[in-house]
Amino acid sequence: MDLWALDEVHFQQHGSRCRMWVPPEVKEPVLLHAPTRKSVGYFGAVRLRDGKFFYAREEEKFNAQSCWQFFKQLHHKSIRSGKRVVIILDNAKYHHALLHKAWREEVKPRFTLDFLPPYSPDLNPIERVWKLTRRLCLHNVYFQKLDQVCISAERQFDQWSAQSNALKKLCAIT
Repeated sequence: MDLWALDEVHFQQHGSRCRMWVPPEVKEPVLLHAPTRKSVGYFGAVRLRDGKFFYAREEEKFNAQSCWQFFKQLHHKSIRSGKRVVIILDNAKYHHALLHKAWREEVKPRFTLDFLPPYSPDLNPIERVWKLTRRLCLHNVYFQKLDQVCISAERQFDQWSAQSNALKKLCAIT
């Protein structure tokens, strides 16, 4: 059996700031922020066995149709292993949508969705991946354009796409 953790995330253009210690004799650094609320969304899934990462950028907004598209892509990608696939995910409404219920039933023996209890996002291991992505790619960086956020995040995602020992350790369930 292959266990995958799946979730969605938004990365904002203005990034985020980390707390840091600055010696008193050094002038505190100034970090510019873009005056915008623009963000980019991603569906992502990590295979817990080896840290393999799979993602897709969401151009519009997260809904039943876009979720179903990602499910189908992940199904195609994960079923190659020949193992039964179980996906851990939260209880967002579009994960349960009637639009793709028939498809979910059709693939159920080999591709199963396992929903976490309500109000428990910290139980999903992929939340750690989003936090690490922010720390490695987005903290304390000024992005003039939203495309630069995409390039930075996707460069990291591509490094993790084959498999990643860092993600394997980060998402380990022991």
